Amino acid sequence: MIDMANIPKGALYGIKVLDLSRVLAGPSCTQVLADLGAEVIKVERPHIGDETRHWAPPTFSDDTSAYYATINRNKKSLTVDITTPTGQTIIKQLIADSDILVENFKVGGLKKYGLDYDSLKQSNPRLIYASLTGFGQTGPDAKRPGYDYIIQGLSGLMSITGPSDGEPHKIGVAVVDLFAGLQLTIGIQAALLARQNTGVGQHVDVALLDSALAMLANVGMNHLASDKIPPRLGNQHPNIVPYQVFAGEGEQHFILACGNDSQFAKLCDVLAVDWHTDERFTTNPQRVANRELLCGELTKQFAKQPRTYWLEVLDQAGIPCGAIHNVAEALAMPQAQARNMIVNFTEQGSPVRALGNPIKLSASPVSYRTPPPQLSEHTDSTLAELGYDKATIAKLKADGIV
Repeated sequence: MIDMANIPKGALYGIKVLDLSRVLAGPSCTQVLADLGAEVIKVERPHIGDETRHWAPPTFSDDTSAYYATINRNKKSLTVDITTPTGQTIIKQLIADSDILVENFKVGGLKKYGLDYDSLKQSNPRLIYASLTGFGQTGPDAKRPGYDYIIQGLSGLMSITGPSDGEPHKIGVAVVDLFAGLQLTIGIQAALLARQNTGVGQHVDVALLDSALAMLANVGMNHLASDKIPPRLGNQHPNIVPYQVFAGEGEQHFILACGNDSQFAKLCDVLAVDWHTDERFTTNPQRVANRELLCGELTKQFAKQPRTYWLEVLDQAGIPCGAIHNVAEALAMPQAQARNMIVNFTEQGSPVRALGNPIKLSASPVSYRTPPPQLSEHTDSTLAELGYDKATIAKLKADGIV
């Protein structure tokens, strides 16, 4: 078993989080907080739990799917029916000494239970109440449910993803959920710092749509600067050429990323051509204007040798390039191993292997203290800390409240 005494206290040690969120976006935020040392109590529905427990196969155990295990380590699982008055009382008791509450219910969905921000801040003015919804707490669409896939479409992300001559594509993972979860984490940490100065908490409001619009980044800015609708370019870059996927001999694909004119000149040296002196290609704006002509010629050149050859000579010349790995190849990279990007919980008696946290802190590092919890694993101990005796806990269970 893991020796808890030898784990350094995380940056958020002493911070208590009540996690009323489910699925991906909210739980991804609370897992980051937990990795950083916060105590996170995940509230789940009795007997059912977070629906992602059952998004399977594959699974690690009967109630721990790979999906659930993605974003629920280092948490405690408490099952409570918050639709009941007794369940609401339990939640309010936990909130009394919590620093943060995270929820992703529909706007106004918790008000009928007395668990909305305006109600709770009266009893705990230091509470940071973090809400993650599809469209935010305000605006004409505030009450609409939000789903990553739909938001990818509404936000314009799908319009710029996929082949130029094909249909729009979603990104391979729920990137809007994950990005919004990070934005919520940043907002919570900012609110914690603000509370040090003011002594009071606040409401953190993050929306999937807002997050996706922010993700448009330079492509969105291209539109604002030109009023033109950005095209779908497949694996090409809208502002840099050549910066895309090419194939070596035998259709072995790799990425070439020439970020400036100097790198393009080096590429021409490798290829033994003088295109960098051609007025059509000398500068990046000229190369963007003549994208199809240049990339067509590059395609012919790269087809002459296998990918391994090009990766070696390009790397030696200092030209950014890289293979396109499958997931197994990516996780097997020595660099990924050296950075501890795979976490194994077998020492804690769990079959779970998980993707690691990318945040590396020198003095208060993230820690992997406990695997994703079994459903209701910490219900008894959490209620006991609130003062409930065994007989009362048994009655709550018999009544289906916990």
